[in-house]
Amino acid sequence: MHDPQTRQTIVRLLSSMGSAKEISQYLKRFSQLDAARFAVVKVGGAVLRDDLDALVSSLAFLQDVGLTPIVIHGAGPQLDLELAAAGIEKQTIDGLRVTSPEALAIVRRVFHAQNLKLVEALQASDARATSIVSGVFEADYLDRERYGLVGEVKRVELAPIQASLQAGSIPVIASLGETAGGQILNINADFAANALVRELQPYKIVFLTGTGGLLDADGKVIDSINLSTEYDHLMQQPWIDGGMRVKIAQIKDLLDGLPQASSVSITRPAELAKELFTHKGSGTLVRRGERVLQGQAWSDFDLPRLRGLIESAFGRRLVPDYFETTRLHRAYVSEHYRAAVILTREDAGLYLDKFAVLDEAQGEGLGRAVWQVMREQTPALFWRSRHGNPVNAFYDAESDGCIKQTRWKVYWYGEAGFDRIARYVALCAQRPPTLEEPGGEGGA
Repeated sequence: MHDPQTRQTIVRLLSSMGSAKEISQYLKRFSQLDAARFAVVKVGGAVLRDDLDALVSSLAFLQDVGLTPIVIHGAGPQLDLELAAAGIEKQTIDGLRVTSPEALAIVRRVFHAQNLKLVEALQASDARATSIVSGVFEADYLDRERYGLVGEVKRVELAPIQASLQAGSIPVIASLGETAGGQILNINADFAANALVRELQPYKIVFLTGTGGLLDADGKVIDSINLSTEYDHLMQQPWIDGGMRVKIAQIKDLLDGLPQASSVSITRPAELAKELFTHKGSGTLVRRGERVLQGQAWSDFDLPRLRGLIESAFGRRLVPDYFETTRLHRAYVSEHYRAAVILTREDAGLYLDKFAVLDEAQGEGLGRAVWQVMREQTPALFWRSRHGNPVNAFYDAESDGCIKQTRWKVYWYGEAGFDRIARYVALCAQRPPTLEEPGGEGGA
């Protein structure tokens, strides 16, 4: 199905994703799912314009291994170009495109053309694909006076999709809807994807974009977002434009209606297989996340669960009297006890006694979310970490300074003169371990 160079690329991709056992486990899990529940992949118009070859290669690869994703696409950049050529000025309200009757004729033509472009490219690569440009989304006017011929999905008809899947063909769906009376309506592709996901409850949800993820103020990809702790702050940022604001709000609305473990991956087409087969993608992973519990007394927490979290994260047992002898300043714990930051007050200042994240929660951004809540309330902090601790790269980025001792690396952030730093170092050198066996105790 693929030329030798493409096959070599797939082999390298599989090798980078993980072990053969890991990939086999994913394939087995997916093969046991109803075909419609494997994955919904939303493709941005910029991807169809700029990265079609990588998209086709990734989708065709999935068919090679017996999996069939459901693809829904937008066509924003193409619409901008065609509308400008027709002398129709682009108008958006709250990130949504206003669609006049004159514009709708162009919207239909552009969506049909982009849909066929992807289907024909897949077929040229010997992949099976079905064009679906109508009959899926029954819609009503979102707000006719404000947005014109823009639709809000009221019902999803799965029959065309199921027919495609039963034939082993990738459904390629345009985000156009019809009213009950047959009026065509333009539907924002993120809105359409969300309606489809709610109906199908797929195992994986992937948004493919030209940027490969959500970008921060410096234009860098945000690796993960914990909506429970970051959403309000994120939506207040001036660098969040209208389109991104709509996308983030839609993802939150989507995840609020899905199981807790659900997530949305935003990445590039070349990373699609990695996103589908592993938890180690390269774009932005968005989860509903967990609230962060806070307390200044050990009695504020479920201590058996907290002990279990710390011991599981570090692979060591806490000393039996840890909670009795440790002077707690404040602890931050995710609501399901999968990540925690524990601070104590020492003569030298506030000390990070434990930063614990369960293995199963790593890669979700949960540890970072708990850390950020702590850091917003803690202007200065110091801690120690053993040489070789995998989390040291994170500590290097978060700290303002570090001094290496024989056994420990001493970190700190916040205003600190030489005298204060000397007290940090002295305390870290003298502080007894709180885990029964040495090694791997992070900031213990």
